[in-house]
Amino acid sequence: LYRCVRDKPNKLKYKLQYVLNSREDFNWIVSLHKRGLFPKFCDIDRAAKFYQLIRYSYAASLDSFACQPHSMWSDFPQIDMAARRLQKVVIENRDFEKLIRQYDRPVSFFYCDPPYFATENYYKDVGFTKADHIRLRDTLLQISGKFLVSYNDCPEIRDLYSRDGIMIESTTRLSNIAQRYDAGKQYPELFISNYDTYEEGWNAKQLTLFDDDSISEKILKERKIVWKGN
Repeated sequence: LYRCVRDKPNKLKYKLQYVLNSREDFNWIVSLHKRGLFPKFCDIDRAAKFYQLIRYSYAASLDSFACQPHSMWSDFPQIDMAARRLQKVVIENRDFEKLIRQYDRPVSFFYCDPPYFATENYYKDVGFTKADHIRLRDTLLQISGKFLVSYNDCPEIRDLYSRDGIMIESTTRLSNIAQRYDAGKQYPELFISNYDTYEEGWNAKQLTLFDDDSISEKILKERKIVWKGN
């Protein structure tokens, strides 16, 4: 999807121009995806079908039809902006410690989204252990740039990062998985940083293909500081 957004945005928009927000179409694409038939299509068709699954599924689950009105045309400006942004993006695939040390500069910013504590086995073939949580912490405490880490809110992570120069904030978000059986269920999370996120949070918004900007603003307003080291 992202390769097509970067290299062929106009062709991708053409494929999405007249798709229908239809349960029957959605279920057909789901069946293709589950049977592993996506590779039989060209890259643009695969990208367009995958984008339909994301946009028309409940909580981006890729298998449950959302039945919410949504015009693909409203996404086209975002696709164009993402295409321009991706022209100068480098996509790496290395151990996090090596990457952080390689790219660390006083002007660098690292956002880290590690597996949540005690859920490491949920991610297949990732190989992230409890020792890696400590290794990530130790690596980040030594950088000259800025970092922001998101975690599940648990005593172990609070204790791990309660250090000088660190700010820990708590917030909640909707649990997309739990929405199927417990509407409105909130999931507690932590934002951990080595700078004051309140000062900079309103000045920088991340470009996204899928999310609403109001979500980010809501999270900023609902944060609560639980630790702020000297």
